[in-house]
Amino acid sequence: MRRGGTLARQALMVRVGRRSAETGRAATATRAEVLYTGPEPVRVVTIPAPGVPVDVPAAEDSVPAPIPLLPGEHTMSRRVSFALVNACTLASLGLGLLAIFLAMDGEPRLAAACLVACVVFDGLDGALARKLGVASPFGAQMDSLADMCSFGLAAPVVVYASLADSVPPAAAAIACALVAGCAAIRLARFNVSPKDGRFFCGVPTTMAAAVLALAVLIGLPLPGMALLAGVALLAFAMVSSFPYAKLARVVKLPPWLWLLPIVGALVEPRMTFVLIVATYLVSGPILWMKAKRV
Repeated sequence: MRRGGTLARQALMVRVGRRSAETGRAATATRAEVLYTGPEPVRVVTIPAPGVPVDVPAAEDSVPAPIPLLPGEHTMSRRVSFALVNACTLASLGLGLLAIFLAMDGEPRLAAACLVACVVFDGLDGALARKLGVASPFGAQMDSLADMCSFGLAAPVVVYASLADSVPPAAAAIACALVAGCAAIRLARFNVSPKDGRFFCGVPTTMAAAVLALAVLIGLPLPGMALLAGVALLAFAMVSSFPYAKLARVVKLPPWLWLLPIVGALVEPRMTFVLIVATYLVSGPILWMKAKRV
C-alpha cells in the first residue's frame, strides 16, 4: 500500500513558458513542457501552444514528383504525336520571329507572308492534337505563349513597318502598341474563360493577325490614317464582349451568300477583302443586340 501511495503521489509537473529575468513576469508561452517525476529517467515532451507553427522536418529522400507533360499512356506513338504537335507550335513561333527580322530589314510584305504561315501552323497544331488524342494543358499553354509572340508582337511590328512611311511614326506606334496590349488581354481572358463551341467572345487573336497580315500582303488602296483607324478598331474588337461566329458556322452559310465574295474577289480582290472584314466586325454588335432583345 505504501508503495502504491507513493506512486499515487508522484506528480506531473507542467512548465509553461518562462519567467522574464528583467520584469519578473511570465513571458508569452510558446510551448509547454511536461516533466514526469517518477522513478524512471525524466522525459521531456514538447507540446506546441495554440497558434505556434510546428516545424516538421522533411524526409531526406523525399523528391517532388515531376508533372507529366503528356497525360495518359506514354507509348512511343503518343510521344511522337506529342512531339509533332509541339513542333508545329514551335514552327509558328519561329516564323513569328522571322517576320520581325524581315520587318526590321524593310521587307514588310515578306514578313506578312510569314505571319500567314504562322496562322496555318497555329491551326494545324490544335487540329493535330485533337485528332491524335494528345491534347494537354502543357500544349495549351505553349500555344498561348506562341500566339502572343507571333500574333501579339510580330503582327504589330509588321504593321508598324508597313505604315511607317504613310502615317506619323508616333501614331503608328500607339496603334501597334494597342494591338499588342489587346492581344495579351484577349489571350489571358481566353485561357480562364469557359469555352463556347458556337461563338468567340471578341475577335480571336489569330484571326486579327491574319487580317493584318493579309492587309499588308495585298496592299490595301486606302489612306494611311484610314488603315491606322482600322488597326485600332481591330484591336478593340479583340477585347470586346461581342459574339463572333466561329469558322465552322460561317462555312455553313447558304451557298448563294458565298457567290458574292467570290465574284467580288475576281473583280476587285482588295476592296472585297475590306468588305468581308468589315462585315465580320459588324456582325458581332448585330448578334449582341439580337441576343439582348430575346
